[in-house]
Amino acid sequence: MRIRACVLVVASFLAGGPITAQEVPTSLSLEDALEIARTTNPSFLQTRNDEALADWDVRQAWGALMPSASATGGLSWQGSGDTQLSGSLNLSDLGFGDQPSFYGSSYFLGLNYSLNWATILGPKQSKAQRRVTLAGIGVAEANLVSGVTTAYVELLRQQDAVRLAELQLQNSEFNLRLARGQLEVGQVTPIDVGQAEIQVGRNEVSVLQTRNRLTTSRMRLLQLLGLPVDREFEATTTFELSEPTWDLEMLSALAIEDNPELKRRRLSARSADVGVSSAWSAYMPSMSISTGWSGFTRQASSADLSISQAELRVASTISQCISTNNLYARLTPPLPSIDCAQFVFTDAMRQDILSGNNQFPFNFTGSPPSLRLSVSIPIFSGLSRQRNLEAARLQADDVREQVREQELTVQADLAIGLANVRTAYESALLEERNRVLAEQQVTLARERYQLGAITFVELVDAQTIFAQAEADRIGAIFAYHDSVTNLEALVGTSLRF
Repeated sequence: MRIRACVLVVASFLAGGPITAQEVPTSLSLEDALEIARTTNPSFLQTRNDEALADWDVRQAWGALMPSASATGGLSWQGSGDTQLSGSLNLSDLGFGDQPSFYGSSYFLGLNYSLNWATILGPKQSKAQRRVTLAGIGVAEANLVSGVTTAYVELLRQQDAVRLAELQLQNSEFNLRLARGQLEVGQVTPIDVGQAEIQVGRNEVSVLQTRNRLTTSRMRLLQLLGLPVDREFEATTTFELSEPTWDLEMLSALAIEDNPELKRRRLSARSADVGVSSAWSAYMPSMSISTGWSGFTRQASSADLSISQAELRVASTISQCISTNNLYARLTPPLPSIDCAQFVFTDAMRQDILSGNNQFPFNFTGSPPSLRLSVSIPIFSGLSRQRNLEAARLQADDVREQVREQELTVQADLAIGLANVRTAYESALLEERNRVLAEQQVTLARERYQLGAITFVELVDAQTIFAQAEADRIGAIFAYHDSVTNLEALVGTSLRF
């Protein structure tokens, strides 16, 4: 048996957005719908973005094994005036009054390298967590595939429901014409014609309601695809009612390997084991190495004060030299005098002072480089390390139990799902047989009604039974496909194609 997709209004999809109208066919198969959903479904795209963040977490973990570098620089300015040193002592008290303003600049370049057990395990842990993230994306994709498939099957179900409702309307209109013809020859009463008209009205209401349900299912499918709901298309995929030949052992083997949630939990268990190893880092020593280079400049706005101080120092030296010579002359015998003329403030000295003051902003005076190595060995931390380690172990145990729980759930759901599929298949075969019998009864009832052997009510009853048999057949077939969809979600792979 093949469920044929009825043709809806064929139109183009929206020309804007992530997928343009030229990229989306006006006839939509299930494979096309799944591909569109993977690229435009907002919820799935949000989940898929986690992969990029997980990649950066891995890069960051590797970067933590590299030394860190920093560079700082600054500018400073100090206004002119007297400066208080401490208490009531000022620079003017020391003979350094009328200080000019000063400009300054500085820089610092530093390297630091820290290493501990947690940092060493960082790449391994981040890779394990990345695999968990990718498995979570796989779970989201599997849920999306299941949801889109269910919505697509529901659309086909409603299409067949519209076909059946329109067929019932055609039959009721035929019965109305037949009743009017029978009334003209006196074989029926006006009551039969009235009942036929009522039946036509009821079927018109049924067609209106089933078309609305079809529109609703189409909108829900477009919502899952991440597209505007006002777009119309033709569903082209057909689903065959085939006997389920899978056995529980084969499905269990597939599910053990491909069930998305089971994959995610297993990878979470591996990540939790790495977390236990990382918790041991609190007991391990850590090492840190740092070094740095720095420099500074300091330039006065005016060098007059420095020149004056240099001149005063030279004058003081000359005065001391004269006093020394006087002392030498009084000695017996007198000592040779010192040539005081050698002490003089020259233009070269003035120029040296001016050149030495010309530092701002890049004529740095370098500071001696430094290097520091430190090793830290934890001894006691208030039992926090023991608590964190035990918490990591318990979390790993919990995740392993979650894996076992998921395995039991998958096995039970597979057994139940396979039984549901087989039951749905047998039910569909029985409903098909019931439909054939009901169709034969309708044909016989119409012939007898034309001969006047039965009343119009009996004819309508036969047609109602046939309509119900057709509806039950369609319902059974789609119940089979719903069961297969649920089974595919458990197995983690397609079983129909």
